[in-house]
Amino acid sequence: MNKKVSYLVSVGIFILFAGVVVIRQRTPFNLSLLSGYETLVFEGFRNTIYASFIALFGSVVLGFIFYLLSASKVRFFHAFTNVFTEIIYGTPLLVMIFAMAFVIGPAFINRPSQQEVHILGVVGIIIYITPYMTNIFKSAFSSISDEQYMAMDLFGFTPFQRYRYIIIPQVIRILMPPLMNNFSLIIKGSALLSVLSYRELFYAIQIVQSRTFAFTEAFLLMWALYLIITIPLSQMTRWLERRWALE
Repeated sequence: MNKKVSYLVSVGIFILFAGVVVIRQRTPFNLSLLSGYETLVFEGFRNTIYASFIALFGSVVLGFIFYLLSASKVRFFHAFTNVFTEIIYGTPLLVMIFAMAFVIGPAFINRPSQQEVHILGVVGIIIYITPYMTNIFKSAFSSISDEQYMAMDLFGFTPFQRYRYIIIPQVIRILMPPLMNNFSLIIKGSALLSVLSYRELFYAIQIVQSRTFAFTEAFLLMWALYLIITIPLSQMTRWLERRWALE
């Protein structure tokens, strides 16, 4: 059995399993029950993408700042980033979202509005992902060996030439695949924003389920929509890894 056939058979098995699950439900499967809720579901899908991109951008910026602090010769900065990383690693994402929205945020914002609570929830995701982004930057920049820096000094490269022709191309090559993986993690983690009544995809599906009682249909739709986002990201990551491995 070749590779292509193996994948087709594997996909078929999972589709068959989903079919068995649907058939075994107590109520008949009826997608028409979801009719009329397209706008609500699309809004949730759009808000998921929107919040995820904001969290990605914020965590990249904050992760790079923490990378600079960790690389600093000032011992306090190095110790601070290590303590921050250990605290975040030991904290579940749901706890971080709750803490930011209902504990840390209200300590600085008097009676935050619903919109501010949603923003604080996204900030919680940003803070949670930051240490993972910091580790990506560490791995990327550590790929530049001392010999390369010596060669740049030998040939008299300017700072612009160093970053333009040597450092940035290598950093991006190492940075992109794990960055895609973290983006996928953010998208999946954004479902926890539903606890703040933020109208992302999972929350929208919950509303549909409560109104139609089409639990199986709505759940499978939600699952498919998440896969529409995450599977292309996963495939793009593998494509980048294969392409750059050959260069």
